[in-house]
Amino acid sequence: MRAERDWTEVTSIGAALARGAGRWPDRECVVFPDARRTYAELYDGARRSAQSLLGLGIEPGERIGILMPNCLDFLETIFGALLVGIPVLTINARFKTRELAHVLDEGDVVAVVTTDLVADFVDFAALLESACDDHLPPALRHRIMLGTSSPASYVDRAAFEAVGAQAGGDVLDNAARIVRVREEALMMYTSGTTANPKGCPFAHEAIMRAAIAIVDRFELTTEDRFWDPLPFYHLAGLELFLSNLWAGSTFVTQTHWDAGEGLRLMEEERCTWCYPTFPTFAQDMVHHPDFGRRDLSRVRALNVIGTPEGLRGIQARFPNAVLVAPYGITEGGGCVSFGRLTDPLDARMTTGGPPLDCTEVRVVDPDTDEDVPPGDVGEIVIRGAACCEGYYKDPEKTAVAWRGGWFHSGDLGRLDAEGRIAYVGRTKDMLKVGGENVAALEIEDFLGTHPAVKLAQVVGIPDDRYMEVPAAFIELAPGADTTEAELIEFCKGTIASFKIPRHIRFVTEWPMSATKIQKFRLQQQLLEELLPTP
Repeated sequence: MRAERDWTEVTSIGAALARGAGRWPDRECVVFPDARRTYAELYDGARRSAQSLLGLGIEPGERIGILMPNCLDFLETIFGALLVGIPVLTINARFKTRELAHVLDEGDVVAVVTTDLVADFVDFAALLESACDDHLPPALRHRIMLGTSSPASYVDRAAFEAVGAQAGGDVLDNAARIVRVREEALMMYTSGTTANPKGCPFAHEAIMRAAIAIVDRFELTTEDRFWDPLPFYHLAGLELFLSNLWAGSTFVTQTHWDAGEGLRLMEEERCTWCYPTFPTFAQDMVHHPDFGRRDLSRVRALNVIGTPEGLRGIQARFPNAVLVAPYGITEGGGCVSFGRLTDPLDARMTTGGPPLDCTEVRVVDPDTDEDVPPGDVGEIVIRGAACCEGYYKDPEKTAVAWRGGWFHSGDLGRLDAEGRIAYVGRTKDMLKVGGENVAALEIEDFLGTHPAVKLAQVVGIPDDRYMEVPAAFIELAPGADTTEAELIEFCKGTIASFKIPRHIRFVTEWPMSATKIQKFRLQQQLLEELLPTP
């Protein structure tokens, strides 16, 4: 018998858009509430953006940053850059001054592209100014404003487009021809157990291999219209856009989260896939007064993270669709696994499905790195074509996390007999707030900059909306005084809102082991206070 042939077609991210424009030029590629583009139109816009970036003197291999919510400018900028080999740092639009200053400085960006599109929600220009006040990142040469305003020291839209019109198309085409799939395409920062987020660079190949594997897992076709409100600066948004791009589907998204707007889009755009993912979004959606009034009968599948009980509740609200859950982590390529549409109900409610075809997963004893039997809990370790290969500028942490050729996630989980992953918890001192990874140390270090704080310790406590939120325990400096309200106000506008402690308690002594503060005792103490036994 002839052995089964197994192969994967892969290309650079920019070339993937060119492929889509060649195959389906007139098909709708992306829909926003106020704009829509065909495959050919998006490709043409990306080429114009590429010419503008090259016209500003940005060279292939030099990294730019994008600080925007989901919008057409984000897509045209990122595809334009990647088309000609300019890697992109996608900056979390929820970052505040401290985080933004760190990633701009460490990330070696030569330009930041931003917008005034949602000035009522975030003033990105003011945020950038604040981040650069004390220390201008040494590599930064350009700040580009793709909006209607023209702030001082920015390249505005008119100037950006003018310099692009002067650039020759031959320069663009020559640069595009030599982009390699092993070159860096994207870098994303993820919170770990260190004080600052860590940079995760990804090659074109890694992102595209995961995106193509998702096409197969989700059985996407040219007939699908895929609603996904998640931000493009996360792989949960961008990677799924690429999956739909590869399949020839239509991607429907939003500039900012609004459950009513999402329900309207799903009905009016006749969406077949619903991808809220985070339990906060899913709960907002099913409890919205418009949920029962919208025709969502075309939805054939949806993706949500949550507890088995929570997932069963969401599944019950979509009786004609199949709910699948994922397991993901940024370093593992974003989406590591998804449930199969053909999996039995119980497996879909209790696991994140088997790994994608481009990824291999083991569950090991955290102390020995030896495999544990199916069904036993251990640390999830990952390797494969979609994985990040190390942390940017941090060989020491890279050596620890990628030891033995496997990325050690710090997540606890189990594999069932069929190889499906069930996430259990974390070995690292981490929180997961509404889907966002948050390092306790990052919040502790920031609180420690307040003059009244001698020592801060942060734990996670359960929350109905966000699954988990931070709570802080504070020992005051001698002679100092402050209040819970003052410390929370100190955090506002400086660190991302999801990192701000929801509860602050003051202590004079700590529960200790021989050498360490016992955080689990602090957590237990607060839970007993907030959730007293009946």
